[in-house]
Amino acid sequence: MVRVFAYVRPHRLEDVKSAVSALNVTGLTVSDARGCGNNPEAAVLFAGQEVLTTLPFRSKIEVVVPDEDAGEIVCAMVEAARTGQPGDGKVFVERVADVIRVRTGQRGDAAV
Repeated sequence: MVRVFAYVRPHRLEDVKSAVSALNVTGLTVSDARGCGNNPEAAVLFAGQEVLTTLPFRSKIEVVVPDEDAGEIVCAMVEAARTGQPGDGKVFVERVADVIRVRTGQRGDAAV
């Protein structure tokens, strides 16, 4: 199993969520995040003045899937999140050693 998680622009969240759901992934966690990446953030025009947000808001989307589904999930997230501009986000993939469903005690893929 792997955990695939992405940091994306908040206005792309619904597209990413829909792309992942279209691949029959039923478990999904979304949270708000703030941070910065490798590229400096560009100032935006707000009320006639340029404003620079040093730690812009991002949406974090997490799923845990079988190894064989990871590539397809990653591609779907990247395509749905991409605007072509710096700051589109990042997708990470990491191994999950085990999963335990608290209610039933199931372990591994059955618990996902």
